[in-house]
Amino acid sequence: MRIRAVVWDVDDTLFDYTSADRAGMRAHLLAEGLLGAFGTAERALARWKEATELHWGRFAAGEATFEGQRRDRVRTFLAAELSDAEADEWFRRYVGHYEAAWALFPDVLPALDALTAGYRHAVLSNSSLTVQDRKLRVLGVHDRFETILCAAELGVSKPEAAAFHAACTALGLPPGEVAYVGDHPEIDGRGAAEAGLLSVWIDRAGVCTVRDAPRGPRRIASLAELPAVLGADTRFGARSTFR
Repeated sequence: MRIRAVVWDVDDTLFDYTSADRAGMRAHLLAEGLLGAFGTAERALARWKEATELHWGRFAAGEATFEGQRRDRVRTFLAAELSDAEADEWFRRYVGHYEAAWALFPDVLPALDALTAGYRHAVLSNSSLTVQDRKLRVLGVHDRFETILCAAELGVSKPEAAAFHAACTALGLPPGEVAYVGDHPEIDGRGAAEAGLLSVWIDRAGVCTVRDAPRGPRRIASLAELPAVLGADTRFGARSTFR
């Protein structure tokens, strides 16, 4: 079947979340007088990453609310018993620094431009609509997508097939006519493939060898390769060498 729509992940696919998170947290810790409290800045950033992965995983598994995982990230990171209001305020101050570092990856706008005429576009994220809707507006790409779906509102998260199928339903298309593009080899790559979509895993850092790559997804290193993978009639990019 011909691919008619592309559904996108947001963080670390369209939006450079990792860089923004690191820059934002570094600036926040400096402002809070905590940059040296963990020995080195790198240790502090590593601790924040660990806390984020732990509690985001709980949220994705349905074990915590979106707001709850934010509060628990702060409590774990600071190793402190904070009230909800205290944790919310600390996180709010961090968000100000984090948002100042928001940016799209350089290959995003060229890829979206190349695919505008031939494909419909949507977003499926494991975040919340409140967060991702605003983020896409600030980044100037909100109007590129006809629908934006997020786990917090759907009640189901990737890699569950139901999350991917919800995006297909919103587009009114069967999974075989939809491609999914995401950065995580299992949550995005394997999840989309097992749900019956054309799964495209963007491995920007080249961290995975062919031997380690999950079965199912097409692997690309840049969105410049995406049009060729989709079969687009365009000269933008080159065909991926990974199958």
